[in-house]
Amino acid sequence: MFGFGEMISILKKSPKKIVFTEGNDPRILEASSRLLASSFLHPILVGNPDEIYEAAEESGFNIRGAEIIDPDNFDKMDEMVELFCELRKSKGVTPEQARKTLAQANYFGTMLVKMGFADALLGGATYSTADTVRPALQLIKTKPGNKIVSSCFILVRPSATGDNEVLAMGDCAINIRPTEDELVEIATETAECAKIFGVDPKVGFLSYSTLGSGKGEDVDKMRNAAEKTKKVAPELPVIGEVQFDAAVSPRVSKVKCPGSDIAGHVNTFIFPDINAGNIGYKIAQRLGSFEAYGPILLGLNAPINDLSRGCNASEVYSMAIITAALA
Repeated sequence: MFGFGEMISILKKSPKKIVFTEGNDPRILEASSRLLASSFLHPILVGNPDEIYEAAEESGFNIRGAEIIDPDNFDKMDEMVELFCELRKSKGVTPEQARKTLAQANYFGTMLVKMGFADALLGGATYSTADTVRPALQLIKTKPGNKIVSSCFILVRPSATGDNEVLAMGDCAINIRPTEDELVEIATETAECAKIFGVDPKVGFLSYSTLGSGKGEDVDKMRNAAEKTKKVAPELPVIGEVQFDAAVSPRVSKVKCPGSDIAGHVNTFIFPDINAGNIGYKIAQRLGSFEAYGPILLGLNAPINDLSRGCNASEVYSMAIITAALA
C-alpha cells in the first residue's frame, strides 16, 4: 500500500523539478532545504533572490543549490510573453498585459511548467485555491476528454497489521455543486489517482439513501451519476447511491444492499457536493486519525497542486513528493 518510500524510489530513477510560487515563505524554504538534502526532487523558487536568501538565513534553512528565478529578471521573458499571448489570444491579451500578469508568481510559475522549465508546480501557501487553479486552467488546460478540473484527498492511516489504510475522497475542494456528468469525471479521475497510491479503487457515490431507500433530487443525481460511471468505465467497481455506513461496514451492507460485492468495502468516496466533501475528509482527518494529503488537482495536462494556507513545512514536503510523482 501507499508509502512515500515507493514514490521517492520512483523519483530517484527520474528526478523532477518542481516550482514553488512562494519562494520566500518559511514553510517553503524549510521543505526546500529537506529536498535539497536529497537528489530526487529539485526545487525552483520563484521570487527575488536577495529576499529569498535573506528569508532563508533568518529562518536558519540551507537552500544552497536551489534554483531561484525572478520574474523581474528572467532571460526568457520575451519568449514567455509571446507564448502567453498565443495561449490567451481569444481574450485579446496584449504583450503589455501579459508582462503585467506574468509579474505575478502564480502565473509566472505556471508558465515555467508550460514551457518545460519545470515538471510540476506547488502553490497556495499564501495564495487562495482559485489563484492556483485559474492560471492552470488558462495555461496548462485540461487533458483531452476532460471538461473540468476536480480534486481529491488521499487519506492514510497506519493499521494494526502494519500496512497503511488508504482511502480516496473527491471532490472536496474545487467543484461546489457538480452535475451528474461532472461527478462521472470526478469519479474516474479520483479512481485513477487512487491507483497511484496503491489503492484498488472500489467507488461509492455517497448519499443519504442506499439503492432507492430514500427519495429526492440529490438521491437521483448520485444514482444517475453512478450508472453513467458504470457505462463510461465498466471495469471500475461502482455502487451508488449508497449511505456511508453501507459503503464501509460489511455488516450493515448485508442488510442494506445484500448481494453486492462492493458494499462494505468502498475505499474511493464520491461526495454529492463540496460541502459534504470538505466536511467528510476533515472528520476522517480529525476524528479518524487519518493523515490527509491534498487537495490533489485532477484533470490537468500537468501536475499543479494547491496547498492549504494553514499548511506546515512537513505538509509542503509531502505534497511536493506527491505532486512530482504525478508527473
